Amino acid sequence: MRIIGGSFNRRVLRPPAGLPVRPTTDKAKEALFNILNNYIDFDEVRVLDLFAGTGSIAFEFASRGATEVLAVDRDSRCVRYMQQVKQELGMDNLKIIRADAFRLPGYVRQGFDIVFCDPPYDMAGIDKLPELIESMQLLSPGAFLIIEHDKSIGFEHRPTFEFKKNYSKVHFSFLSAPQNNQ
Repeated sequence: MRIIGGSFNRRVLRPPAGLPVRPTTDKAKEALFNILNNYIDFDEVRVLDLFAGTGSIAFEFASRGATEVLAVDRDSRCVRYMQQVKQELGMDNLKIIRADAFRLPGYVRQGFDIVFCDPPYDMAGIDKLPELIESMQLLSPGAFLIIEHDKSIGFEHRPTFEFKKNYSKVHFSFLSAPQNNQ
């Protein structure tokens, strides 16, 4: 696993064995950030990374200069690993909290420009993530909700669906902020 862009470009990350994660592949992550390069200015965005796991996506946004990155995971080992990497790299724009993505603490402010969700592929309720994010009013006007999932899940029926990209077994669905948030 590595950071592929920004100030920590090519930094290799070695998460400890045994973490309950399925990190986004470097190939899929590179493709994701190539897409995002066409839509956002990284140094002007607030990012929420739900189900952050090893922090691979959060580290990538922080490395690229995002204003604020909040990584959320409920596993204490994942949180410890992310805290360690944050400290080693001196990522002041990255905050990490241990919490359940379905029950975010009240101090998580609204108004993120990107909410990235990479839940376990077999987790119940993945198809309800857009409703959850919308009900919590986490998206700023013009924001993207990006959900990483496998081929068995689809979001094309949602009115906020924008597009989907597939990279081998990794699927990214891009949804926009609902109109009532604007």
